[in-house]
Amino acid sequence: MNTKFRFAAPVVLLCASAPLIAQDGTSGDDLADEIIVTGDGLEQALSTGAYSVTEIDREAIISSGSGRIEDVLQNVAGFQQFRRSDSRSANPSAQGVTLRALGGNATSRALVTLDGVPIGDPFFGYIPLSSIAPELLSGIRVTRGGGSGPFGAGALAGTIELESAGPATLGPVSASLLANDREETEASVAVAQKLGSGFAVVSGRWDRGQGFLTTPPGQRVPATARAAFDSWTLGLRAVAPLAPDVELQASGRVFDDSRTLRFDGADSTSEGQDASLRLVGRGDWQFDALAYVQARNFSNVVISSTRFTRVLDQRNTPSTGLGGKIEIRPPLAEAHNVRLGVDYRRSDGELQEEAYSAFTGALRERRRAGGSTSNLGVFVEDDWQIGPLLLTGGLRADHTRIEDGFFRALDADGSLIGETLAPDRSDWTLGWRAGALFYATRRLELRAAAYTGLRLPTLNELYRPFVVFPVVTQANAALVNERLEGFEIGFDWQPIDALVVSLTAFDNEVENAIANVTIAPNLRERQNLPAIEAQGIEAALAAVVGDFSLDASLAYTDATIAGEGASVALDGNRPPQTPRIAGSATLAWLSAQGWRVAATLRHVGAQFEDDQQTDRLPAATTLDLFAEAPLVDRLSLVLRGENLFDEAIVTRNSGGSIDLGAPRTVWFGLRYGW
Repeated sequence: MNTKFRFAAPVVLLCASAPLIAQDGTSGDDLADEIIVTGDGLEQALSTGAYSVTEIDREAIISSGSGRIEDVLQNVAGFQQFRRSDSRSANPSAQGVTLRALGGNATSRALVTLDGVPIGDPFFGYIPLSSIAPELLSGIRVTRGGGSGPFGAGALAGTIELESAGPATLGPVSASLLANDREETEASVAVAQKLGSGFAVVSGRWDRGQGFLTTPPGQRVPATARAAFDSWTLGLRAVAPLAPDVELQASGRVFDDSRTLRFDGADSTSEGQDASLRLVGRGDWQFDALAYVQARNFSNVVISSTRFTRVLDQRNTPSTGLGGKIEIRPPLAEAHNVRLGVDYRRSDGELQEEAYSAFTGALRERRRAGGSTSNLGVFVEDDWQIGPLLLTGGLRADHTRIEDGFFRALDADGSLIGETLAPDRSDWTLGWRAGALFYATRRLELRAAAYTGLRLPTLNELYRPFVVFPVVTQANAALVNERLEGFEIGFDWQPIDALVVSLTAFDNEVENAIANVTIAPNLRERQNLPAIEAQGIEAALAAVVGDFSLDASLAYTDATIAGEGASVALDGNRPPQTPRIAGSATLAWLSAQGWRVAATLRHVGAQFEDDQQTDRLPAATTLDLFAEAPLVDRLSLVLRGENLFDEAIVTRNSGGSIDLGAPRTVWFGLRYGW
């Protein structure tokens, strides 16, 4: 039901694609007999077998206790959010994700794609988790380790690929409506229809609620507020054939998310409008051509934790992301699978904020900051099959550019207080990865891989200072690219048909790792650390006995900061927000009559809030439950439970000022067709 392994049992563009049903005078009926449209990308290359890969099937995706995508991903060994909060009670700009406990500063070190399109925010680098409806996905593939291939410059710690479901999975109409014991609601609907030989899916989701009190009882004040949330997403996806072996895919999404965090008036919003076109050819010369554009915005009000008045209004952060790729797979040799390509990404954005006096409420400063970053990559990869041995290797050259960077502060009268004009800069970086997969027996695969990875600093890290009162974190326009070097060895073993065991040992190092470094009491700055080193073991197990299944994962990581010079005091410290151990286990029952029950036990070890290792976040163990009972036709009754132990999950600790995660929550509702 949960993790499976490789061998285990704008909108006008969308509308334009729908009429492309017949070509060269062929009728739609005739074409329907000849063409199979999938809506997917090209088949995965054999090289994925040489790396540590976990696949999550649809049963696991739609059977989580919370109904959130981050909850689903928590079952993958090594997956980590910057904070333990979910996408209802976290500041959106803190929703960075990574793999292998490589630490972070709220920016994602893992590349996350939806139908091949990178979805990270162009300005901040976070992942808009609340905009992703798990019930609209057909599967998830997680590949750990430094990336190559398309958009590899963003896959420092690995890649998380989300794939949308089509009509065959969703059915003509699917819907769900649930409410919880705090009178919060979750509503979702999808209409999927075949159009000749193609199809279209229209979907929407709306989540709203008063939220819970993230502040512990002993720290609550009259200004304390619940973590209220109100978010919605609308999507349209269409797929149509252009030829028997060529299909056009077009997608558009709009989303909006509003949240309140800790105090009355501490409101944040994030919004986005995304569109993409993709052309996939599956003939002798296979190709995958993609173009996308993103328009995003973010706002956030900071409330003083002592006087409970507005001190900062980050009222507007418009940003734009655009990019694309062309990948070609020529039929060069029978034993080889060669992939050639080029990809490009560009991010532009500007912060617009005002700072106010906590005592008088008067305007003190107006601040503007922003710039642009871009990356042009050229890559080549080859898989070579020699009997039971598969060799794979790839090279990637990246030209990165950071330009037009600035920070400007004016007082209330418009006089200049300070200004930074960052020089433009660019660089070329050569990356590579190589691996081997040996089919030792029909049931045992041995694998080894080594790789590099690359990540540009985001506009947020370069130019935007921020405050989590009373701590001020300064930006740093001189930040350089992060670079990962690492290797791993492992095996996948299926001793019997009903059992799969996977084990991977890895050693990864992130040079020039960007972190929030303490330079004075209540003052931090983003800096490039010499390195973050992480060695560890990831294990997974999947077993099926009749109608029952067990899926478990465990990650143990020994991660440390390698400090020198200005950061020598950090040498040997664990990176912030990094646990040594994390694991989960899901026991599920799925009957032939449609009954579905799943219980997930999850444990996350203790971690530190800060680089000084003074603010500790205790370990947390949670139990989630999902149950679905068929009623009539495709209608079923759904019961979900989050954190049934009612564990006090500490998500933030700043000098003893605590935030908590979701308490025990019970959901009840109906589902049709999912």
